[in-house]
Amino acid sequence: MHKSIEWTDHRLKLLDQTKLPGAVEFRHYTGYRGVAEAITTMVVRGAPAIGAAAAYGFVLGAAEFQGQDKDEFISHMEEVSSTLAATRPTAVNLFWALRRMEDKLRELRDGGLAEIKQGLLAEAHDIAAEDVAINRKIGEHGNGVIADGARILTHCNAGALATVGYGTALGVIRTAHDSGKNIKVFADETRPLLQGARLTAWELLQDGIPVTLITDSMAGYLMQKGQIDVVVVGADRIAANGDTANKIGTYAVAVLAQAHEIPFYVAAPTSSIDIKLANGEEIPIEERNKLEVREICGCKVAPEGVEVFNPAFDVTPAKYITGIITEKGIVAPPYASNLLKVMVR
Repeated sequence: MHKSIEWTDHRLKLLDQTKLPGAVEFRHYTGYRGVAEAITTMVVRGAPAIGAAAAYGFVLGAAEFQGQDKDEFISHMEEVSSTLAATRPTAVNLFWALRRMEDKLRELRDGGLAEIKQGLLAEAHDIAAEDVAINRKIGEHGNGVIADGARILTHCNAGALATVGYGTALGVIRTAHDSGKNIKVFADETRPLLQGARLTAWELLQDGIPVTLITDSMAGYLMQKGQIDVVVVGADRIAANGDTANKIGTYAVAVLAQAHEIPFYVAAPTSSIDIKLANGEEIPIEERNKLEVREICGCKVAPEGVEVFNPAFDVTPAKYITGIITEKGIVAPPYASNLLKVMVR
């Protein structure tokens, strides 16, 4: 599996996910504005991956400052952070990573600029390394809810491509497969940008994990026919009461799962939990370019003048979620109290 994010030769190397599966292309970034554009245009996507990319973007922003005045450097870094923070509003890992980098900057600010810059790079490396370790723990905990022979439905892409490595929802699936369980995955195509078709199917095929691609509208039919045993998805932000924002279409899958008495799990690191937000109504939902709906891979599929509504995410109420799989274990309802407990462990 190709790494989605890698630091090499003082540059940030990103696998361009807009080109998959047709081509495996990498982009190299030496400035924070380029990283901000990569996040906005979804060259890099997935909440944990966005957070790590922003951390390295912060490092590149520090490296771009060539002066010696400490106050000017701090002012410059405030601009770097605000530029990166303005890229995508829903994925809380972006803001979590930037806060962590800002905290490290405050911790180091009495040192020399060279020392500060080196310390920021070390912190970004820590964020990246921790993400892989966290995902593996999520996989280990989640493996317990995957039976041998399970048929698993997933929506969007919450795999190695959406993280620094291994994946959250696909981390659970990878662990189950690696443990010898005879599993099968159904991947929703995930319109409008087809992350399930382009990315999840590609990822699972690379790893030799059996996967069948379906259109988003087929999930209910498969459930009705008894072809789905469990649903596992990722998350971009989880509110204090367990309401969860994930790729648009997740809510519909959750409602269908409950109607058919199928367990519905969210797999996410605790960094995706936003205790400051009481419920899902407070989660900001990104709206994206209308062309993403009017076109598929540059080919027009709708009339030029038709109005388009294109929210990138929806919110699944906590009542539809069987459990939230984190690196600290599986959180069960009631989420309002149990999420707070897991955050302070």
